[in-house]
Formats: sequence, C-alpha cells, structure tokens
Amino acid sequence: MEQTLQALGGILIKAIPTALFLVFLHFFFRIMLFGPLRKILKQREELTAGARRAAEASHAEADRKTAEYETQFREARAEVYKEQEETRRRWLADHAAQVAEARSNAEAAVKLAKADIASEAAGAKQNLQETSGALADQIATAVLTRRPL
Repeated sequence: MEQTLQALGGILIKAIPTALFLVFLHFFFRIMLFGPLRKILKQREELTAGARRAAEASHAEADRKTAEYETQFREARAEVYKEQEETRRRWLADHAAQVAEARSNAEAAVKLAKADIASEAAGAKQNLQETSGALADQIATAVLTRRPL
C-alpha cells in the first residue's frame, strides 16, 4: 500500500505543472478568447436589439401611414359618392323639368287640337244647317215629283 501511495504522490507531483498549465490556459482563454467573444456577442445583441427597435418603429410608422391613407381613401370615396349623388339629383331635376315641359307642350297641343276640333265641328254644324234646307228641298222635290209605278 505504501508503494501505491508513493506512486500516487509521484504522479501528483508530476501532475502539478500540468494542473498549473491548465489553470493558466483557463485564464488565458478567458482573457484572450472569451473576453473579446463576449464583447462581440454583446455588441451583436445591442445591434440586434437596435435593429429590432428600428423595425418596430418602422412598423409603427407604416401602420400610422396605412391608417392615414385609409382615412384619405374613405374621404375621397365619400366625396366621389357625394358628387355622384349630386349629379344624380341634377339629372333627376333636369328629367323632371323635361317631363313637365313635355306635359305642358302636350296639354297645349291637346287644347289646340280640341279648339280645332270644336271649330271644325262648329263649321260642320253651320255647313249642315246651311245645306240641310237645300237637301230637304231636294228630297221633298224628289219625293213629290216621283211618279207612281
């Protein structure tokens, strides 16, 4: 057993430089490799966070502009509908005026035609009265002068 302990002690003594070298490598890598690597990762995280904030700001600005454009679009659409409604009203008013004018022209033509018909009827009546006496005389003469068969 004593030999084993002596062998173990010899191995440990020989392992001291290796352990010191490992401790040295640990601090060396920590300072020379992992320090700059942490620094770069931190900068990368800051840049990523900055880009994320910029993207969120751009997204918010895009949402604001979209809402603004939609509002303008709705207003423009309302204006177009208003103009269409005004045009339709004017067209209906013009149409109503044309119908009223046509109705009044038709009524005037009907009155004129009635007056012409009344005038012609009166003229025909007068003509019938004038010619009825002569016709009665002709009929009476024809009947009286008729010879028996």
